[in-house]
Amino acid sequence: MRFSDSRIRLWFGCAAPPLRLLEEQLSCFRLRFGARAPRARRCSKAVLEVTCALYLEKLNKSLAAKAQGLIAKTSLTSPPWPEVKLPDPVEEAKYHAEVVRRVNGLIAAGQYGRLFAVVHFASKQWKVTSEDLIMMDNILEAECGDRIRMEKVLLVGADDFTLIGRPLLRKDLVRVEATVIEKTESWPKINMRFRKRHNYQKKKIIVHPQTVLRINTIEIFPCLS
Repeated sequence: MRFSDSRIRLWFGCAAPPLRLLEEQLSCFRLRFGARAPRARRCSKAVLEVTCALYLEKLNKSLAAKAQGLIAKTSLTSPPWPEVKLPDPVEEAKYHAEVVRRVNGLIAAGQYGRLFAVVHFASKQWKVTSEDLIMMDNILEAECGDRIRMEKVLLVGADDFTLIGRPLLRKDLVRVEATVIEKTESWPKINMRFRKRHNYQKKKIIVHPQTVLRINTIEIFPCLS
């Protein structure tokens, strides 16, 4: 006989488990008694009675445990995570002040070596250093020979320290200047469409404007706080 959820509810009442849960309970039977144990859709009513009784007993135990506040200890309820100890705010403030003093001293003395920076320009991020050439596929309003300043500086690095913005560094802390070297066009790209035996042929030449910049200087000032 084949069973369904409506037939099981008709026999055992509204508290009867659905057929999917009965299949899971019977799968435990098959693991224990072998593959000859019946399935929920093709088994006798007696087997379903035992299965429903076991399911309801397990459900009542879990509900009673939740009512009493008893939850089984698992790796999720009580993970072996170490306790995180936060540093002392006073010691943290002293350490921060010492680091800021040392970095400002290196900047004032000019003992930071060759600088590099990560700037956001023309919808892209560029890692640049002095005397670098960068080519971007867009048009700038500046003319050739004009000197511009890149204000969106995300990071500046030196030999002994690195300044990271959140997300940008202040304008009074770092200054990156560049010069427009050339304004030209990209190599032409040909887009050809052709349909045979239809007398259809379309040719399109795609050219993008390009601008070449030279990074002149990367300067930092001892005003870190």
